Amino acid sequence: MSHQRIPKRRTALAAGGVLALGAAAILLPHASASQDGASQDGASQDGASQGAATAPRTLGATDAPGLDARLAGQLGDAFAGSYYDSAGRRLVVNVVPDGDGTAAERAKRAGAVVREVNNSMTELDAGTRTLTAEATVPGTSWAVDPRTNKILVTADSTVTGDRWNRLESTVRGLGPGLATIRKSQGTFRTFASGGDAIFAGGSRCSLGFNVTAGDGTPAFLTAGHCGVAAEQWSDTQGGQPIATVDQAVFPGAGDFALVRYDDPATVAPSEVDLGEATLAISQAAQAAVGQEVFRMGSTTGLADGQVLGLNATVNYPEGTVTGLIQTDVCAEPGDSGGAMFTRDGLAIGLTSGGSGDCTSGGETFFQPVTTALEAVGATLGDAGGEQAGGEQAPGAGGEAGAGQEPGGDGTGDRAGGAETGAGRDPGAGTGQDSGPAGTH
Repeated sequence: MSHQRIPKRRTALAAGGVLALGAAAILLPHASASQDGASQDGASQDGASQGAATAPRTLGATDAPGLDARLAGQLGDAFAGSYYDSAGRRLVVNVVPDGDGTAAERAKRAGAVVREVNNSMTELDAGTRTLTAEATVPGTSWAVDPRTNKILVTADSTVTGDRWNRLESTVRGLGPGLATIRKSQGTFRTFASGGDAIFAGGSRCSLGFNVTAGDGTPAFLTAGHCGVAAEQWSDTQGGQPIATVDQAVFPGAGDFALVRYDDPATVAPSEVDLGEATLAISQAAQAAVGQEVFRMGSTTGLADGQVLGLNATVNYPEGTVTGLIQTDVCAEPGDSGGAMFTRDGLAIGLTSGGSGDCTSGGETFFQPVTTALEAVGATLGDAGGEQAGGEQAPGAGGEAGAGQEPGGDGTGDRAGGAETGAGRDPGAGTGQDSGPAGTH
């Protein structure tokens, strides 16, 4: 497999991103331990048992979904969503006033920052159902944005004329203050493309994460639209297949596929290939709005950004997909299926599609890894047992940051992805671009 050069505009980002991730691989395990300790202390107090208000808790982004879920259950109809304030490292919880202030006080005692809002989750959920029933047209998406306490509706450049009028009328019919609508300059599409990476026919995608299938055999996750495009994938154009699709979902309730390595002796470590180094992936985690995330793909390499919304609905030309994560991370054709993860090695998502590119930016949607794992019955990282190379990640990431610049010569084919069939264990470096193929 030949090397593909990353455009110079991507080189600085890739190198800088790997430096940050390399440092994180050394430092964040210690930071996480102290954060976890703080979280446990806060959880043991939980405010209510102490009978006194507490200051907002400092917590990591991956701790936020747990507190969010607990408060959603405790606050009932007063709960209106939450988001993670990455600068202050706080969970901000939206609360609809309940008259006596009980809900707000309970959220404060649990350690959240409380913000009073007008729209309840019941109203927001009803609005998304109306959009689904009345405005499902290709080129549109919607997700609840807890930072604005509204439904964010996006229409790409193909939504014009009667389709735009239909969408605008539906949003207007939801009532004032419940939804906002905006136009995207690009076109919503799945990010699959013909080119130089793992092949199926004339197309390519990116591998997301190596996993252990339910029967203990090695496999990997990628985008479902890649999995439905072809059954067998090779690591060289026209080469022998190395993996076969086992399960694929697209469109519908997700965009994910489980692909089994044909050789059951394949060593498939739980890691993401960053170029000349790898980042160990310890486990899957849920996303939080406001969370910093990184994406690796076979076309554009490393990119970073922020989670904008959860449970997003996207109307692709091929059909509607629900339950996705909306972000401002860029991606381009060929990045489909690629890994979205945190700097401390937690698997968050699989690249699905979106609009724009890595020059002008745009929206990108991701399949939650936790949902995909549950659906296919696979495990990842520590949950999947001993993984080759898992012990070296902190050091490997640190070495990456200290001693090299992956992207310095613009290599688009990552070390592992390019050589899985040339003497290395298949999948040994496939955390990023040794993925299957999909179609435009």
